[in-house]
Amino acid sequence: MVADTKMVELPSKSIVPERDVNNSPILEASNLGIDFGGLTAVNDFTIAVGRTEICGLIGPNGAGKTTVFNLLTNVYQPTRGAIMVDGYPTAQKTTAQVSRLGIARTFQNIRLFSKMSVCDNVKIGLHNSIQTNLFSSLTHLGGHNRWEKIARTRALELLDFFNMAHLADAPAGSLPYGAQRRLEIVRALATAPGILLLDEPAAGMNPSETAELMENIIKIRDTFKIAIMLIEHDMNLVMGICEGIAVLNYGRIIAKGTPEQIRSNPLVVEAYLGKKAE
Repeated sequence: MVADTKMVELPSKSIVPERDVNNSPILEASNLGIDFGGLTAVNDFTIAVGRTEICGLIGPNGAGKTTVFNLLTNVYQPTRGAIMVDGYPTAQKTTAQVSRLGIARTFQNIRLFSKMSVCDNVKIGLHNSIQTNLFSSLTHLGGHNRWEKIARTRALELLDFFNMAHLADAPAGSLPYGAQRRLEIVRALATAPGILLLDEPAAGMNPSETAELMENIIKIRDTFKIAIMLIEHDMNLVMGICEGIAVLNYGRIIAKGTPEQIRSNPLVVEAYLGKKAE
């Protein structure tokens, strides 16, 4: 587990692991907000994520957590504020362009191509690095076959990381639920991100699958040297592997800190459990 990492506060009041303090954050959001008509869904969201940090974004249902992920990946354009990925602004960029800057994500609801093979699902994630085009794909000219072999080799390497290489040719939709969750993470890793956003990765998992997921998240960070930001309701998972945690309520961050600080913060207790009776 990694929850005992020493954290250092930045001038922005965000915290990052001490090992990352001499490098610029992989992700920075400043005063981020979005309105839907007259409803403010997220407001004044400010955070920095260290380059090898595992951080958590938690809060009650409807707090705006997935909306934040949609903003960070430009599914939604923010009404105000700024986002930097690896030092580059994401304003007015498409989701594909933001992906190429180095941010990848999974979703609450599994979004695999269920009739395609496991391997082909991963190969789709390699679009940032595989140099081919529609003409070469249709005619198999222009080095297409060579790139296809490279893509399959790379996909199998990533699958083997999760002990899934033997499932490469199976339809993705035929996998058990936990394996489909892992496949989504593999596909996201195929884009070679600097930061991986996981939206409720433990949803629907049993305790043994959740324990395996915790080990895999740490393994991903340590092997690929990337940051991971996750939304999760399983507090054992969050408190066990997250180094910094931000708590969202009604679209605003109400607390930032280490697991120990968050666990004892009265605002967090109130947001989750309600005020104590007078």
